[in-house]
Amino acid sequence: MTSRSPLDRRHFIQTAGSALLTMPLAQMGLSTSVMAAAAADAAKPAAAGAAPALEPLNRFPRMLQEHLVDRLHEQEAKNAAVLAALKTKADAEAHVRSIRERIQKCFGPWPEKTPLNARVTNTVERDTYRIENVIFESRPGFLVTANLYIPKGRKGKLPGVVGSCGHSTNGKAAEAYQSFAQGLARMGYVVLIFDPIGQGERSQYAPVPKGKGLAARYGIGVGEHIQAGNQQVLVGESLPAWRAWDGIRALDYLLSREEVDPNHVGVTGNSGGGTMTTWLCGVDQRWTMAAPACFVTTFRRNAENELPADTEQCPFGVIAQGLDHADFLAALAPKPVVIVAQEKDFFDVRGSEEAFVRLKHLYTLLGVPENIKLHIGGDYHGYAKENREAMYQWFNKATGISKETTEPALTIEKDETLYCTPQGQVRDLQSRTVFSFTSEKAQALEKSRPKLEGEALKKAIAEVLHIPAMLPESAPDYRVLRGSGSRKYPAKAHALYAVESEPGIHAIVTLLSEKPIISRPHADGKKAVLYVSHHSADAELRDEPLVAELLKNNAESLFYACDVRGIGDSQPDTCGTDQFLKPYGSHYFYAAHGIMMDQPLLGRRVYDVLRVVQWLNSIGHTEVHMAGNGWGSLPVTFAALLQGSVSKVTVKHALNSFTEVASTEDYNWPYAALPPKVLAHFDLPQCYAALQAKGLTSLEPWSATQGMD
Repeated sequence: MTSRSPLDRRHFIQTAGSALLTMPLAQMGLSTSVMAAAAADAAKPAAAGAAPALEPLNRFPRMLQEHLVDRLHEQEAKNAAVLAALKTKADAEAHVRSIRERIQKCFGPWPEKTPLNARVTNTVERDTYRIENVIFESRPGFLVTANLYIPKGRKGKLPGVVGSCGHSTNGKAAEAYQSFAQGLARMGYVVLIFDPIGQGERSQYAPVPKGKGLAARYGIGVGEHIQAGNQQVLVGESLPAWRAWDGIRALDYLLSREEVDPNHVGVTGNSGGGTMTTWLCGVDQRWTMAAPACFVTTFRRNAENELPADTEQCPFGVIAQGLDHADFLAALAPKPVVIVAQEKDFFDVRGSEEAFVRLKHLYTLLGVPENIKLHIGGDYHGYAKENREAMYQWFNKATGISKETTEPALTIEKDETLYCTPQGQVRDLQSRTVFSFTSEKAQALEKSRPKLEGEALKKAIAEVLHIPAMLPESAPDYRVLRGSGSRKYPAKAHALYAVESEPGIHAIVTLLSEKPIISRPHADGKKAVLYVSHHSADAELRDEPLVAELLKNNAESLFYACDVRGIGDSQPDTCGTDQFLKPYGSHYFYAAHGIMMDQPLLGRRVYDVLRVVQWLNSIGHTEVHMAGNGWGSLPVTFAALLQGSVSKVTVKHALNSFTEVASTEDYNWPYAALPPKVLAHFDLPQCYAALQAKGLTSLEPWSATQGMD
């Protein structure tokens, strides 16, 4: 039986998810003849030869990308300066201690180590080794399936290795991962290789009917990691830490075996397994050697190359802590580590070289430059034979167990031979799922958290969303943009402004007017309506019924519509073609980086709205009626609480609660809408209650499953 190959991550980027951008179908009655005519025109079927429907404006598609890359260049320069300042062995040792402390801030605190309750469900005898199919509990009721390869005919304690799998559908049974486990066992190593969460025998979601059979609900591997991991952040949990904890407990089990020498324990893995190998070097210093494959590069290279990395690869605050891939390996220094890379990998090998140079400097100061190595194979992404042999040679040098330099002959087992469960899935044994823990914690937090009000609630919002306590004293600068011709807006004229909320970032604001305007805006009275869009202010000005209602009911106010960063006029065109609404696409990409930088994308969008209101105040609008639709309702909700000049609030399609998202297995809101750790502090119903003082009107609220409508 041929083993299935690991999931191609780029293929997933192109194919996962197919949610489409949709717009409301009807336009409600308007308050002027011009508006009524525009609505009637929009409702008419297109005549033969008529101009095609207007595409939503998207004039700043690279804004988020260039801003992100600039920030990462700045952080990389700071990190390089810190490393260059190390001159002595004592400096290097202090630096390693600092790295370990900062890593713990990103991954900790860890749960209690509970009993593993390990059991062997089957034994497979082979010529020079045996395989024990093992199940253990990394958390109570949370089952981990693993294969333990034990050499035969060896005396004394043997070196041990934990193997971590990449994004293979069949986990530990994938050919490349079986291969290195068998190869090491034949050389004299005890190897424990375990299924990752969401792969192999550990699928987290029951399959759904498809045709005459069943299909994966979210896609094994990346799809399940995103669905389970994105949701976790609401309750302060992270998939990187959960995955690493499985690895820590795997090491606990390996060390519990009498065959294993605790003085020689290594870790290796490829792709997603290379990620886990890297993280595990940083969080547990019991390892004596490591070989991460096809992962180690730099965060900056990944960002420049528009390469999404799934939730397990994006730890909380890791960039904000001044950490990069190399630092997790530095945490293990001065122990021997080989970086295994591929010349043709989508993980940029230039970053692998840069990581190696940084580590070489550190290891040289520590007096063991020979303990760090870079091996670059000539192949594409994957743990190919050449790279496995580089790992064997490195581990053999560290342990002295074997002089072999090439991989021995292998026999790839059928998946079923390596099953630890009767039918190949832990759900048949009633294993708990990641979701079950997330939902349970969400419910517990709802009962235990304080009921914040007033200034305490505002402070909590600012802290969770990482919004500065004070805005800059001066109103933001802005650009007066040239018009884009007739956009069929419900007004005789319009003006466009790019309001600079922070260097390199602009909120795009459209002012509707009954008079021509091509210059700076002037307040016509103190009242203004600020509409924050769901997907595109340009499209919603034509098609969204809420816009019509706001215009009708606020005739005495000037009307402004706003796209915050990454929405509408600045919707990114990165990470491939038409990727914005894909589960592994550009919107996810920037949300994940925001979490790593301690700058949640939702928080930065709130900041955009606050700066636009500050700009409106500077023009002379001292009473702002703020309205938000769909995704726009979230920044409006928070900004309205934080900004005193907001006099009235209207939201449409606002999310009911974050608790509902955390408690719904098939939730459907984007990562950018999910603030990390929010449910330890507050939930949306508290915010809506506080906004009653500003005349909150909520229309057609959305549930946890409607966020991609």
